[in-house]
Amino acid sequence: MASLVFWLLSSLTLTEAFYIPGVAPWTFSKGDEVPLKVNSLTSTKTQIPRDYYRLAFCEPDGGPQMASENLGEFLTGNKIQTSPYKLNMLTEMYCAKVCQVELSKLHAAKLLLHIRYNYHNNWIIDNLPSAAIGVDTEGKVRKRYAGGFPIGFMSPETKKPYIYNHVNIEVDYHPYEGGYRVVGFAVEPLSVAHKFQGGYEWDGKTPDGFTKPLATCSTTAHFSRDQIQNSQVVGVGQKILYTYDVTWVESPIEWSSRWDIYLTEDHLVPAQVHWYSITNSILVVIFLSLLLVSVLVRNLRRDIDAYNALASLADEEKDEEEDERGWKLLHADVFRPPTTHPMFFCVFCGSGAQLGLTALCAICLSAVGFLSPARRGSLMIAILVFYMLTGVAAGYISSVLYKAMNGKQWQLCTLVTALFVPGTMFGIFVFFNMILFFQRNSVSAPLWDVFLLVLMWCGVSIPLVFMGAFAGYRAEKLEYPTITSTIARAIPPPASFIMHPGFAMVVAGIIPFVAAYVELYFIMRSLWMDQFYYVFGFTFVVYIVILVTCAEVTILMVYYQLCAENHRWWWFSFCTSGSAALFTFLYSIVLFKQLEASRLPMTYLLYFGYMFIICGCMFLVLGTVGAMTSLWFVRTIFGTIKVD
Repeated sequence: MASLVFWLLSSLTLTEAFYIPGVAPWTFSKGDEVPLKVNSLTSTKTQIPRDYYRLAFCEPDGGPQMASENLGEFLTGNKIQTSPYKLNMLTEMYCAKVCQVELSKLHAAKLLLHIRYNYHNNWIIDNLPSAAIGVDTEGKVRKRYAGGFPIGFMSPETKKPYIYNHVNIEVDYHPYEGGYRVVGFAVEPLSVAHKFQGGYEWDGKTPDGFTKPLATCSTTAHFSRDQIQNSQVVGVGQKILYTYDVTWVESPIEWSSRWDIYLTEDHLVPAQVHWYSITNSILVVIFLSLLLVSVLVRNLRRDIDAYNALASLADEEKDEEEDERGWKLLHADVFRPPTTHPMFFCVFCGSGAQLGLTALCAICLSAVGFLSPARRGSLMIAILVFYMLTGVAAGYISSVLYKAMNGKQWQLCTLVTALFVPGTMFGIFVFFNMILFFQRNSVSAPLWDVFLLVLMWCGVSIPLVFMGAFAGYRAEKLEYPTITSTIARAIPPPASFIMHPGFAMVVAGIIPFVAAYVELYFIMRSLWMDQFYYVFGFTFVVYIVILVTCAEVTILMVYYQLCAENHRWWWFSFCTSGSAALFTFLYSIVLFKQLEASRLPMTYLLYFGYMFIICGCMFLVLGTVGAMTSLWFVRTIFGTIKVD
């Protein structure tokens, strides 16, 4: 155990730093066009992605063209399109005009609403997202590498909305074999109330406006924040002129390392924080392991020796001994199938195994670098593919358990395994997607991609579940070391509220949650606060730790319930281990307050709806670990005693 932990910890640094970007590098020559693309507008306050061109922004000639490439991009709310901004390698540009837009009442209202909800632009050059350059409260210029840059701001003095209509685009490049590669991209948004020299008024349509000089910025020098005289207010009838500067900066960073500063947020979060998380998790496991050895193993050895010694006595000697007490009395009932929904117990275990294997495969591939943020949507695609392929495990485990419980409706059990959990998740997704589709200006997954999900589910996942179930029903029946009686033994009332199964189930989930809560914070922040997360080496260790913690806690709780002569351990073991998901959901409520979320009903639906899916999957995975570990534990201890 110690050597395994040492090996995992020693490999974390390598795992964290190395990754395979997954995209071929572009090498540009001097003067080559460097495409700038725009992605969906995002806001941590609403969690609703918006189409970039639904607002009063400039459009490229011929209209915007879609640039999104894969299913994962659409499912994660990305809608990448072309833009009217023209960049050429090593060509400096100053105060270049894009277009002028006169705000109608509708356009002004939309901009006001999106600025108030703190929506951000997400621009892309050579697959790199734009960092945001701004000034902090101390007056220092800072770069923020995740979440894009805001479309505007609300003045704290006047309470009026202002739009960022001028951007200083800073592109870092690295020379390579006679060409140049983009290794960095940042945008400094500025709000400027532009005016033409000589009082010229432009209607935004005639080509003369592109040649007329501006009084507010020069075409021969870089525009800075200090030159702003008046900001561009948002209002009905306001004419907004969009302009931009482009500067090129040579960088020593190579193309293969250009994502490092994005992933570490320029070391905004010290690595010691993740090491603290790992240390905290491992200490919890060590404590539980010592507790398991000192209490459980010692008590079990004593109980087994006593039971076997009593079994070797003659009948008249047994009468003189004390009455048997403890878990041995349950030998005729301990393997009795659950009285409440035994089929769903098998279905949940199969689905939990499927989800657990999917998560493990996705985390491992991410840890070694095959899934990179440089390839948007790759993680989502990997999860979908692994989930389909692991349908074999879901069908096999559910069928083996259902067969061991002498179930008769095996076709129904297999069908429910294939449809219930994925169908619930898909139904929630389609419901949200329909609302986003009918809600104007929001980004929803295209109908073709939804149909592709259905095709993957029905054409690949369901048949694999049936294949696994067929193999499970053909396999030998799971044998138990004792024979189950026809009449169930009465369960005595718990001696105290601490021994009540409901109390034990809820309280036991605190320990696995505590083992992972630090890393869980960073994962949830990346999900809901537009942050990058790529320390999957730490995630892998925490994932293994939480599985081991759930197994150990559940074994301990099941042992004490058996000692209390409670033979209904099937659902108890599942819920005891899975209750960590309850604390995760409660933690998400606390995190929701930090988002300063809007009062839009859709914001609450999206956040808590998807957190319900995440915590539901977590409940199934951890519950399956607890149930399977308890099954092994109960079979082991009852296989070591002599029963008449």
